[in-house]
Amino acid sequence: MTGDFVQLPVPIIQQLYHWDCGLACSRMVLRYLGQLDDGEFESALQELRLTRSIWTIDLAYLMRHFGSFYRKHFDTEETRVNQLFAEAKACKVLVEKCTVSVQDIQAHLAQGHVAIVLVNSGVLHCDLCSSPVKYCCFAPSGHRCFCRTPDYQGHFIVLRGYNRATGCIFYNNPAYADRMCSTSVSNFEEARTSYGTDEDILFVYLDS
Repeated sequence: MTGDFVQLPVPIIQQLYHWDCGLACSRMVLRYLGQLDDGEFESALQELRLTRSIWTIDLAYLMRHFGSFYRKHFDTEETRVNQLFAEAKACKVLVEKCTVSVQDIQAHLAQGHVAIVLVNSGVLHCDLCSSPVKYCCFAPSGHRCFCRTPDYQGHFIVLRGYNRATGCIFYNNPAYADRMCSTSVSNFEEARTSYGTDEDILFVYLDS
């Protein structure tokens, strides 16, 4: 699966709350990999103590629980998250602090793999949707949205392909239940490198 056009059949699963976009993305990925069992997924959430504060490293441990693994860049001062990083190697969760290019991402997708990316949804614009959905899911707790800055609206999406000819990226936005989204490479780059995202990306593979 190489070339100038990739569109992986990643199922769309809509998030239920303002805070669970990362979990919805995880469900999409696991279903794509043929590993989603709702009962086991709920058990994993309890075992990993995942509640309304979901960080990228939490999703990495969740993927590892189901036999997949990832690579990412992440930087935070949260005690719990730092502990997860400290224990990552022992838990066989691969963490790398590096710069990932669009070419790296496209090469990953061309192999049939997917990625979960933290973006600023206030910047990300779908060319196929009539109006943007405003979501701020990267919230610490509670029912309200507490963004780091008024301009930052953290949101997880699943990358599922690209078209080199038109210069676009295909992705699933868990804010929707019925569509695949598409944006330009330049807009995707702006959204994923915005202040607040820390350029977090999980490269997910089917464990071989």
